[in-house]
Amino acid sequence: MTNSRRKFVKTAGILTGAALLPWQKLLASSMSLDASEMYLVRDKVGVYTNRGGTIAWLVDKEGLAVVDTQFPEQSEDLIQKLREKTDRRVDVLFNTHHHGDHSSGNIAFKDIVDKVVAHENSKANQKRVAIEREREATQLYPDTTFTDKWSQKVGSETITTTYFGPAHTNGYTVIHFENANVAHMGDLLFNRRFPFIDRSSGANIENWIKVLRKIRKHYDKDTLFIFGHARESLKITGTYKDLKAKEKFLKKLLKYTKKQIKKGQSLEAMSKIEIIPGAPEWQGRGIERCLKAAYEELTVKS
Repeated sequence: MTNSRRKFVKTAGILTGAALLPWQKLLASSMSLDASEMYLVRDKVGVYTNRGGTIAWLVDKEGLAVVDTQFPEQSEDLIQKLREKTDRRVDVLFNTHHHGDHSSGNIAFKDIVDKVVAHENSKANQKRVAIEREREATQLYPDTTFTDKWSQKVGSETITTTYFGPAHTNGYTVIHFENANVAHMGDLLFNRRFPFIDRSSGANIENWIKVLRKIRKHYDKDTLFIFGHARESLKITGTYKDLKAKEKFLKKLLKYTKKQIKKGQSLEAMSKIEIIPGAPEWQGRGIERCLKAAYEELTVKS
């Protein structure tokens, strides 16, 4: 890598970090900058964890694919590690959605990727946020978008990305490595950790529950799911049982919020709890933002 390239990536990383939204700062601060891990999870599909949402990758003799990119600095580290396995260009880079801890690192792939793929709403959201935050110069936007489903063969693997409807955002997709039967869920599943619910980008809790049910029916019981985030010490991979558990959490979140609204409780009053009743597994920071999203969904007219 040239010195000018290193300088550019470092500067982009600083700019991106400085412009993080509060929720992004929360997610980023919960992961150590020095805690990177890279390992296979099944067949030729692996994961990379560091600072931000979990990255998935596929290395094949005739293909290279990446799902999500965290931040520029972390993507540069990932690229260096991938270079130890292959010197191929990246055939396809997928974004599960637009949030900065999943797409800010796109820029690091600018000169080495053939195609960047995301849902059309994800690209629109990425552009909107970049303009609002004056971060357009540090973006690499998707050049290929779709509405329902998109698929490509990468080496010996077929990778399909599918949109199941509004959930964590209105442009969220699941990326499935079909032969390996590994599906990257991204932030559709925070493993036993209070999730961010981005209403400004079309998130909908009630529909999120339906989406998780659709996903369980769409894939099979042998599918290995990769999660965007997990509570400390918990895994970032799991099974359909973890999807069912997340459904339960979201149902309990709405149930509790509806009950408190019916009782005339204010958002501030109902937020003075540490655990959602009936869903004790979900812990950590962020319960207030979950309750705020649920409260707004149930009370604010669109």
